[in-house]
Amino acid sequence: MNPSTALARTVVGELVRCGVREAVVAPGSRSAPLAIALDEADRRGELRLHMRIDERSASYLALGLARASGRAVPVVCTSGTAAAILHGAVLEASQSGVPLLVLTADRPPELRGTGANQTIDQLHLYGRAVRWFAEVGVAEGRDGEAGYWRSVASRAVLVATDDRDPGPVHLNLAFREPLVPDDDDGADAVAVAGASAAAASPGRRAAMRQPAAAAALDVSEVPVLRGRGVVLVGDLADVAEASRAVALAGALGWPVLSEPSGNARRGPNAIAAYPLLLADDAFAAEHQPDVVLTVGRVTLSRAPLAMARAAGSHVVVDRTGRWSDPTRSAAVILDQVPTVAGPQGAPEGWLDSWRAADARAAEVIDALLGEGLSEPAVSRLLAAALPEDAVLLVGSSRPGRDLEAFSRADACGRILANRGVAGIDGLVSSAVGAALAHQRDGGGHGYALMGDLSLIHDSNGLVISPGEPVPGLTVVVVDNDGGGIFGTLPPSRHRSFERLFATPHGLDLTALCRASGVETVDVASPAELVDGLTPRPGMRVLHVRTDRRGGADLLRVVQERVSEALAWDA
Repeated sequence: MNPSTALARTVVGELVRCGVREAVVAPGSRSAPLAIALDEADRRGELRLHMRIDERSASYLALGLARASGRAVPVVCTSGTAAAILHGAVLEASQSGVPLLVLTADRPPELRGTGANQTIDQLHLYGRAVRWFAEVGVAEGRDGEAGYWRSVASRAVLVATDDRDPGPVHLNLAFREPLVPDDDDGADAVAVAGASAAAASPGRRAAMRQPAAAAALDVSEVPVLRGRGVVLVGDLADVAEASRAVALAGALGWPVLSEPSGNARRGPNAIAAYPLLLADDAFAAEHQPDVVLTVGRVTLSRAPLAMARAAGSHVVVDRTGRWSDPTRSAAVILDQVPTVAGPQGAPEGWLDSWRAADARAAEVIDALLGEGLSEPAVSRLLAAALPEDAVLLVGSSRPGRDLEAFSRADACGRILANRGVAGIDGLVSSAVGAALAHQRDGGGHGYALMGDLSLIHDSNGLVISPGEPVPGLTVVVVDNDGGGIFGTLPPSRHRSFERLFATPHGLDLTALCRASGVETVDVASPAELVDGLTPRPGMRVLHVRTDRRGGADLLRVVQERVSEALAWDA
C-alpha cells in the first residue's frame, strides 16, 4: 500500500488496540487517509465513526463523547483553518481534564512556507493547552516506520488518559499524495493490515495504564479537618471522588455545597439553595466555617469562593497537581479525598442550622415558582424530572446557575458541563456526544439545558447526516431573546446595555431547529414541559420562551424573600 495509507491504517489500528471506541471526522482532502482508515475500522466493527460537516461541531462532539465515557476520542480534520477551529474544544478539554485526541492532517514540509493552498504553521498550534504534541512526520516507506507510528499512537492515548492529569493530545500528521488507497487495496488487504498491526504491538506496550492503588488517606492525618466545616464540590467528572466527598461530610457532620456537575447534591448533608443562603450577608456571617474542603473546580458562584477565602483553613483536593485554587487561600493541597473519618466532627447543631435554612429557602422558591415558566422554574422542573439513569449537559451562563440555586437536592441523573473555560460554544455538539457515549455504555436518555444564544452559537450541532448515529436527546432551550445573565450584572445599568450586552437576535428558534430536521416543540406551561421531558427516541428540542427583563426581577425578588425568611427564622 502507499505510504500515506500505511501511516493512517497503522495509527488507527493502534488507537483501536489501545481502547479507542469512538472517533469523529470533519471532511477534507488532506485528511483523507485518516478518514478512510477510520471508516474501514468502523466497517469492521472496531469503533464507531461520526461524521460532521463543521469542524467546531466535530471537536465538541468528540469532547462530549470523551467527557461522558472517560475514554480517549480522536477528532480528525484537514489542514489550515480547519485545525485552528478546533482550538476552543482543545482549551475546554485542557482545563477540564478530558482525553481528547486531536489528529490534524498537514501538508508535507516541502509545501510549507511556499504559499501552498490550505497551509499554515500547525506545529504546536495549541501551545501549552495540550498535554503532549508530536509532529509525526511524513510516511516514506522506510524500515521501522510502523513501529514508530504505533509508539506515537499508543503514547498519545497513554498521555491523554493519564489518571492524574488527563487532557488533550495533538498529533500533526503530514501526508504526501496519493491520499487514497491504491486500486489493488481491497477488503482483504485492510483486514491483513489491521491484524499485522495488532500482532506487531506486544502487550507490554499497552497504553491503557492502570494507576497504582494509592493508600487511603485517613482524615486524622489532616489535623485541620475538624470543627465547623463545609465541603464544596465543583465541576467534577469523577463520580467516585464526589461520592467520597459526600461520605466524608456525612462522617464529619458537615454540609455539602455542590455545583450541579459536581454530582454531589444528593443525600442528607446536601444543601440545595446555598447560593441564595450565602448571598444573604447575615446568614453568611453567622455560618462562616472554620475550614472549607474544596473538591473539583468551583466556578459558578462567587459566594462559596469568598467563604473559602475567609475560612480559617482552606483545604483543596487536586489530584492533577495544577493547584486548583483561584482564591490563592489554600492551606493544604491533597491529591485525594480522605475516606475514613476520625473522632473529630462538627459541633452539635452546625449541620442542622444549614438544613433548616435550606428548608426555609425551598418553601420560598416553591411559592414563587409555582406557576409559569420562568427560567428558574424550568431548571427546577427539569432537575426533578430527570430519570435515575439519565445524563444532562447543562450550559454555561444563566442555565447552570439557575440549576445550581433552584434544583432540589434530591435531583437524579448524571450532570455534565463544559466548565473548563465555561464558554457557550459547542454546547449542542457536546450534548450529542455525551448522550451517545452515555447510551453506548448502557445509560438512559440524554438531556441538555441551554440558553438561546448557546443554541444559535452551535446550531450546526443539530445537523446530523442521514445514516450517522443519533442519540436519544432532549434539548431544552430557554429563549429570552438575548444574553439574560447580563441583566443580573453591573452592565445592566449602562445606557447601551441592549446593544452591547443583551444582544437581542429576534430569531424564530423553532423554525431554525426544524430547518435542521429536528423535531421541535414550543412549550408554554409547566405541564407541557414535564410531558415533553418524557424520554422518546431520537432528538427533539423543547423551546421555552421567557421574559428576560422579568427574569432578572424575579431573581431579585426570590433573593429578597429568602433573606426575609432567614431573618424571621433566626
